[in-house]
Amino acid sequence: MDKVLSNKKVIALYVLPSLLLILAVVYIPIVLTGYYGLNEWNGIGAMKWVGLDNYATLVKDHAFWSSAGHSLLLAVFSMLSLIVYLVVAMVLAAKIKGANLFRKIYLIPMLLSSVAIAQLWLKIYHPTNGIMNSLLESLGVANPPAWLAETDLVLFALFIPILWQYAGFYILIYYAALKNIPSSLEEAAKIDGANSFQIAWRIKFPLVMEVVKVTVVLAVVGSLKYFDLIYVMTDGGPNGSSEVMASYMYHKAFKAYDFGYGSAVGFFLLIICLVATWIIRKATASKDTIQYS
Repeated sequence: MDKVLSNKKVIALYVLPSLLLILAVVYIPIVLTGYYGLNEWNGIGAMKWVGLDNYATLVKDHAFWSSAGHSLLLAVFSMLSLIVYLVVAMVLAAKIKGANLFRKIYLIPMLLSSVAIAQLWLKIYHPTNGIMNSLLESLGVANPPAWLAETDLVLFALFIPILWQYAGFYILIYYAALKNIPSSLEEAAKIDGANSFQIAWRIKFPLVMEVVKVTVVLAVVGSLKYFDLIYVMTDGGPNGSSEVMASYMYHKAFKAYDFGYGSAVGFFLLIICLVATWIIRKATASKDTIQYS
């Protein structure tokens, strides 16, 4: 068995199917997207080489930068929501009564598709018989807003179901990380007179910091390329006030039939995600190992 595992040809044979799959669904599409972005193409006829013209147009495209700002705002809200998720995970990990039930409830959104969640929240935000406006009217609000039709509100109205959709995912990650902390550390801190807040801040939070860094990258990159729920609920409207980079790319490629420009937007979005990941990793890199006494 050891001879088989040490045989490089055998190892390559086992790795080859996965490598081919990754090449087919990840790297080859990236290369093709970059190539299409250098052409003028409607998706059907012959391509016309235009070089960097699509990217030059992209830099001057105010609609794209507006959508990029919306994606960035979603990324900021996603990072801030991680604080809430971590606090909830700490509460659930503290052996409170009914913690198992709450964990199951928080995981429900993960079991639903984005389309189902979008349809649910469309009912909640319905301007005449939706749950949200019915609640506001019962509280005495005479003219509740049309959440998805007002340019100043629609983006923030969309953030709520998006953050709710992924709450269980991040809470589960944090919960698993907190459960891996040795209970002896918490018991020793209690003997030394530390209260619950000091234990959470001085012991639990530093020990799950590496997990927090990973979730920050996931939240930011996921927000920058988010598409499905926004597309179903508003399709980027009204008047582009809820347009994000991914939906803008879709509209250019599949509705305006400008596949060259749409590919340029998609490739630029990839670069933005890579740069954001690099910045976060550099900003959160720790040179020294934290020691606890």
